[in-house]
Amino acid sequence: MHFDPYSPAVDADPFPYYKRLRDEAPCFWSEEAQMWILSRYADIVGAGQDWRTYSSASGNMMTELPNRAGATLGTTDPPRHDRLRALVQSAFLKRNLEGLADPIRAIARAAAEELRGEAVFDFKDFSAKFTVRVLMAALGLPSGDEAIVDEDTVREKAVLMVQSDPRTRAKGPEHLAAFEWMRDYAAQVIAMRRAAPRNDLISNFAAAEIDGDKLDDREVLLTTTTLIMAGVESLGGFMMMFGYNLATFPEARAAVVANPDLIADAMEESLRFNTSAQRFKRKLMRDVTLHGETMREGDFVCLAYGSGNRDERQYPDPDRYDIGRKPRGHLGFGGGVHACLGTSVARLATRIAFEEFHKVAPNYSRVADQLAWMPSSTFRSPLVLELAVH
Repeated sequence: MHFDPYSPAVDADPFPYYKRLRDEAPCFWSEEAQMWILSRYADIVGAGQDWRTYSSASGNMMTELPNRAGATLGTTDPPRHDRLRALVQSAFLKRNLEGLADPIRAIARAAAEELRGEAVFDFKDFSAKFTVRVLMAALGLPSGDEAIVDEDTVREKAVLMVQSDPRTRAKGPEHLAAFEWMRDYAAQVIAMRRAAPRNDLISNFAAAEIDGDKLDDREVLLTTTTLIMAGVESLGGFMMMFGYNLATFPEARAAVVANPDLIADAMEESLRFNTSAQRFKRKLMRDVTLHGETMREGDFVCLAYGSGNRDERQYPDPDRYDIGRKPRGHLGFGGGVHACLGTSVARLATRIAFEEFHKVAPNYSRVADQLAWMPSSTFRSPLVLELAVH
């Protein structure tokens, strides 16, 4: 048996590989990745909750960016993680998320209207514009007359940051250069918001304080850099996968178009069925024996969230996309102490985006049977999603 998380074949369709791992080798050593792969739901949830054993402090992406570990929510363990999360969360709470609903709807409506009358289009033309514009509004990235760079450049660099070279199984020069670019960009934005604070997340990060404790400069910089990357790629990838699922399953699409109140349940099923956040990494702090295999202290472990979400031990008939399922406990936004902090924004933005998109294009289907997928050992989404309007 082989499992190579850097393989284009895994990018294209990881689920047959996952099923074989769950059934035959639920604790599997991947020579290609040089780490253990946990594929069953219960094992992944248990590892996510046991941060003392499965540490994130050495990085959480399968192929990590340099100098990021130890300064972001995803790359710290308690108690440092708890301190950082509390400070970042306080910045989120100061930003009224419901107050974003009207601006988000205006952004979604404008992006959708650009597609009106098109017989065939790439859904990414909608999702990319929408995602970056929402991110700029929520985080406080400069736009309009004060813009430092155009929105397409922000998106391009964020996507490059999460990719890896499938041949070398590492970040290539273009990926590292994108990370350096994003850090420089974030530093400029932070300086602008410190000089003239606003009611946005970056201003709140810079000023966040609990009992006299504040984020230090490195934490503000790398947390902001990571949030831009995660906001663009995680939200963008989530929207692409949701669009992919609705275009692939016409009965589900017709149901949510007829009754937009079903979008929320359909999103949760998409997060279970086809999450864009497929695999994240941990480092073992002690020896662990699981399913007859002994993983050693210092070994790296992959938590295959995408596999756990398809585990028939947790979800009956897991390979069926069922928007009435209500899949409680799914791993589409991670789990344990590292569950995604931006879930409320992601759910709000995606619901509104598809409400507005369906007003312009209520009846659509995929053009191509075979898709090109983003080369990433951590995230999964189509590079292009051509849709035909009927």
